[in-house]
Amino acid sequence: MIKILSPILFAFFISPLWPLGPNPLPGDPFVIVNKTTNEMALIDDNRVQTVVSVGTGVTGELTPEGLFTITVKAEEPYYRRKNIPGGDPNNPLGSRWIGFDAEGTDGRIYGIHGTNQPASIGKYVSNGCIRTQNEVITSLYPMIPLGTKILVTSTNKPFELLAKEIGAIQ
Repeated sequence: MIKILSPILFAFFISPLWPLGPNPLPGDPFVIVNKTTNEMALIDDNRVQTVVSVGTGVTGELTPEGLFTITVKAEEPYYRRKNIPGGDPNNPLGSRWIGFDAEGTDGRIYGIHGTNQPASIGKYVSNGCIRTQNEVITSLYPMIPLGTKILVTSTNKPFELLAKEIGAIQ
Protein backbone atom coordinates (compact mmCIF):
# COMPACT_ATOMS: atom_id res chain seq x y z
CA MET A 1 0.00 0.00 0.00
CA ILE A 2 2.82 2.46 0.84
CA LYS A 3 4.47 1.74 -2.53
CA ILE A 4 1.26 2.81 -4.26
CA LEU A 5 0.67 5.92 -2.13
CA SER A 6 4.28 7.18 -2.21
CA PRO A 7 4.28 8.25 -5.89
CA ILE A 8 0.83 9.81 -5.49
CA LEU A 9 1.83 11.78 -2.40
CA PHE A 10 5.16 12.76 -3.98
CA ALA A 11 3.39 14.03 -7.13
CA PHE A 12 0.87 15.96 -5.03
CA PHE A 13 3.48 17.70 -2.90
CA ILE A 14 5.64 18.80 -5.86
CA SER A 15 2.62 19.81 -7.89
CA PRO A 16 2.03 23.50 -8.60
CA LEU A 17 -1.36 22.95 -6.95
CA TRP A 18 0.40 22.46 -3.62
CA PRO A 19 0.85 25.88 -1.97
CA LEU A 20 4.53 25.29 -1.30
CA GLY A 21 5.14 24.01 -4.84
CA PRO A 22 7.90 25.32 -7.08
CA ASN A 23 6.17 28.15 -8.98
CA PRO A 24 3.10 30.36 -8.79
CA LEU A 25 0.10 29.56 -10.92
CA PRO A 26 -0.99 32.19 -13.45
CA GLY A 27 -3.40 34.55 -11.74
CA ASP A 28 -2.19 33.77 -8.20
CA PRO A 29 -0.65 36.48 -6.04
CA PHE A 30 3.11 36.69 -6.59
CA VAL A 31 5.70 39.14 -5.26
CA ILE A 32 8.87 40.23 -7.06
CA VAL A 33 11.61 42.26 -5.40
CA ASN A 34 14.25 43.79 -7.67
CA LYS A 35 17.35 44.74 -5.69
CA THR A 36 18.80 46.64 -8.66
CA THR A 37 15.99 49.21 -8.56
CA ASN A 38 14.92 48.67 -4.92
CA GLU A 39 11.35 48.11 -6.06
CA MET A 40 8.75 45.50 -5.26
CA ALA A 41 5.82 44.45 -7.43
CA LEU A 42 2.63 42.64 -6.51
CA ILE A 43 1.46 40.45 -9.37
CA ASP A 44 -2.13 39.23 -9.16
CA ASP A 45 -4.93 38.33 -11.53
CA ASN A 46 -2.44 38.00 -14.44
CA ARG A 47 -1.05 41.51 -14.22
CA VAL A 48 1.25 43.80 -12.28
CA GLN A 49 -1.07 45.37 -9.70
CA THR A 50 1.34 47.77 -8.03
CA VAL A 51 5.02 48.69 -7.80
CA VAL A 52 6.46 50.25 -4.63
CA SER A 53 9.86 51.40 -3.40
CA VAL A 54 11.69 49.24 -0.86
CA GLY A 55 14.94 49.21 1.05
CA THR A 56 17.18 46.14 0.82
CA GLY A 57 20.48 44.89 2.24
CA VAL A 58 23.47 47.17 2.80
CA THR A 59 25.44 44.69 0.68
CA GLY A 60 24.15 42.54 -2.16
CA GLU A 61 24.63 39.32 -0.20
CA LEU A 62 22.52 40.38 2.77
CA THR A 63 19.18 40.12 0.98
CA PRO A 64 19.18 36.58 -0.46
CA GLU A 65 18.12 36.04 -4.06
CA GLY A 66 15.91 33.23 -5.28
CA LEU A 67 12.35 31.96 -5.37
CA PHE A 68 10.91 31.65 -1.87
CA THR A 69 7.57 31.07 -0.14
CA ILE A 70 5.73 33.34 2.29
CA THR A 71 5.51 31.26 5.47
CA VAL A 72 4.75 33.75 8.27
CA LYS A 73 2.60 36.85 8.63
CA ALA A 74 2.27 39.08 11.68
CA GLU A 75 0.46 42.28 12.52
CA GLU A 76 2.38 44.61 14.86
CA PRO A 77 5.37 42.21 14.92
CA TYR A 78 7.56 41.80 17.98
CA TYR A 79 11.24 42.65 17.37
CA ARG A 80 13.08 39.78 19.07
CA ARG A 81 16.63 41.04 18.55
CA LYS A 82 16.10 44.04 20.84
CA ASN A 83 13.01 42.91 22.77
CA ILE A 84 10.76 45.66 21.36
CA PRO A 85 7.02 44.95 21.40
CA GLY A 86 4.84 45.39 18.34
CA GLY A 87 3.30 48.83 18.01
CA ASP A 88 6.19 50.50 19.85
CA PRO A 89 7.46 53.54 17.86
CA ASN A 90 11.03 52.24 18.35
CA ASN A 91 10.21 48.94 16.65
CA PRO A 92 12.10 48.88 13.31
CA LEU A 93 9.72 46.26 11.84
CA GLY A 94 6.84 48.70 11.58
CA SER A 95 3.22 47.64 11.37
CA ARG A 96 3.41 44.31 9.49
CA TRP A 97 5.77 41.37 8.85
CA ILE A 98 5.53 39.05 5.83
CA GLY A 99 8.26 36.44 6.29
CA PHE A 100 9.67 34.05 3.69
CA ASP A 101 11.81 30.92 3.81
CA ALA A 102 15.11 32.22 2.36
CA GLU A 103 18.24 30.19 3.01
CA GLY A 104 16.33 27.40 4.75
CA THR A 105 14.86 29.68 7.42
CA ASP A 106 11.31 29.55 8.73
CA GLY A 107 10.07 33.01 7.75
CA ARG A 108 11.15 34.71 10.96
CA ILE A 109 14.58 35.86 9.75
CA TYR A 110 13.92 37.32 6.27
CA GLY A 111 10.79 39.27 5.47
CA ILE A 112 9.04 42.24 3.99
CA HIS A 113 8.11 44.70 6.71
CA GLY A 114 7.24 48.27 7.51
CA THR A 115 9.73 50.58 9.14
CA ASN A 116 10.05 53.35 11.69
CA GLN A 117 12.64 54.95 9.37
CA PRO A 118 10.68 55.93 6.23
CA ALA A 119 13.62 57.95 4.85
CA SER A 120 15.49 54.63 4.37
CA ILE A 121 13.06 53.41 1.69
CA GLY A 122 14.69 53.09 -1.72
CA LYS A 123 18.16 52.66 -0.21
CA TYR A 124 20.52 49.81 0.58
CA VAL A 125 20.23 49.91 4.36
CA SER A 126 18.92 46.67 5.87
CA ASN A 127 20.56 43.61 7.38
CA GLY A 128 18.77 41.47 4.78
CA CYS A 129 15.08 42.23 5.06
CA ILE A 130 12.99 44.17 2.59
CA ARG A 131 11.48 47.26 4.14
CA THR A 132 8.76 49.54 2.87
CA GLN A 133 6.51 52.25 4.25
CA ASN A 134 4.05 51.19 6.95
CA GLU A 135 1.13 52.39 4.85
CA VAL A 136 2.30 50.26 1.93
CA ILE A 137 2.83 47.05 3.90
CA THR A 138 -0.48 47.53 5.70
CA SER A 139 -2.36 47.83 2.39
CA LEU A 140 -0.51 44.89 0.75
CA TYR A 141 -0.73 42.60 3.80
CA PRO A 142 -4.23 41.18 3.13
CA MET A 143 -3.40 40.63 -0.57
CA ILE A 144 -0.41 38.36 0.10
CA PRO A 145 -1.61 35.08 1.63
CA LEU A 146 0.58 32.43 3.21
CA GLY A 147 2.02 30.21 0.49
CA THR A 148 2.52 33.13 -1.92
CA LYS A 149 5.75 32.89 -3.90
CA ILE A 150 8.30 35.69 -3.78
CA LEU A 151 11.13 36.17 -6.26
CA VAL A 152 14.07 38.25 -5.05
CA THR A 153 16.45 39.16 -7.87
CA SER A 154 18.84 41.74 -9.26
CA THR A 155 18.00 42.51 -12.88
CA ASN A 156 17.20 45.13 -15.48
CA LYS A 157 14.18 43.16 -16.73
CA PRO A 158 10.73 44.69 -16.22
CA PHE A 159 8.39 43.10 -13.66
CA GLU A 160 5.91 41.94 -16.31
CA LEU A 161 8.60 39.99 -18.16
CA LEU A 162 9.90 38.41 -14.95
CA ALA A 163 6.37 37.36 -14.00
CA LYS A 164 5.82 35.82 -17.44
CA GLU A 165 9.14 33.96 -17.31
CA ILE A 166 8.29 32.36 -13.98
CA GLY A 167 4.67 31.59 -14.92
CA ALA A 168 2.80 34.10 -12.74
CA ILE A 169 1.36 35.84 -15.82
CA GLN A 170 0.12 34.02 -18.90
